[in-house]
Amino acid sequence: MKITVEEDKCCAGGQCVLAAPEVFDQRDEDGIVVLLTDTPDSSKYEAVREAAQICPAACIHVADN
Repeated sequence: MKITVEEDKCCAGGQCVLAAPEVFDQRDEDGIVVLLTDTPDSSKYEAVREAAQICPAACIHVADN
């Protein structure tokens, strides 16, 4: 799995952090998504896919290898 985010589209909703806190965080100053790892281990795949699906800005992209 490879994850990319479009920070310029992020609306700082924070749903990604709630769904997958080991993979996503938010900047303190404006709440924009921070990608902690772009290649998570397989135990996090389901949470990452959920985060991408519920992102209100659709700025999280997931590609399977």
